[in-house]
Amino acid sequence: MNMVQEIHTAFMLEGILDAFVKMILALVCGGAIGIERGRKKRPAGFRTYMLVCLGATLVMMTNDFICQVYGTGDVARMGAQVVNGIGFLGAGTIITTGHNRVKGLTTAAGLWASACIGLAIGSGYFAGAVIGTFMIVVVMVFLHSFDRRIMANTKVVMLYMEFKKMLVIRRLSAYAKENQILVDDVEIESPDPTRTSKIAAVVTLRLPTKCVHTELIEKISDIEGIIYVEEI
Repeated sequence: MNMVQEIHTAFMLEGILDAFVKMILALVCGGAIGIERGRKKRPAGFRTYMLVCLGATLVMMTNDFICQVYGTGDVARMGAQVVNGIGFLGAGTIITTGHNRVKGLTTAAGLWASACIGLAIGSGYFAGAVIGTFMIVVVMVFLHSFDRRIMANTKVVMLYMEFKKMLVIRRLSAYAKENQILVDDVEIESPDPTRTSKIAAVVTLRLPTKCVHTELIEKISDIEGIIYVEEI
């Protein structure tokens, strides 16, 4: 009887240690992914990523526990629900700002990836979880500036402009024609209420060759009648 109790106690201690290691690793991995979002004051930050990763880990551990103890169920069923269900949290971080600009996609993708890391930890796939966390951090932190450099030199430019007379659009078209720039789209919208401008527009330009957008914006801002211009 004592031998049975000792074995049972050993298994319990091993289970507690295993659960503790997995949850600590989930907090570390989730926090590592979320810390970059937190520094940028995104809707989901450091603690949110930790909770998502920890919750996914706990779900996977619970599913595995049920299958082992009761000998029934699908070991991947609850994990699959996490992958599908995390969408509601990600959707809450995606917003459409002024000028029809969508923000929060990277945060939403990071939350989904954090949940996947948690499932990997919960299933005991530590190597995949650690390597995956490293790769995600590299993408979110170190490739951010690289992505901005790429986007700053593309052939397509979207500009938000404010002016007082529609004649400015004609002047902009003339400037574009002189420089072989195609005006793809002009969308008139309500101006920023904090400014005194009467007209605002979102203009999409297609450049003949790649160039530094800041230089193009400086030249366009010199067009007579334009009060404010920025890239969106």
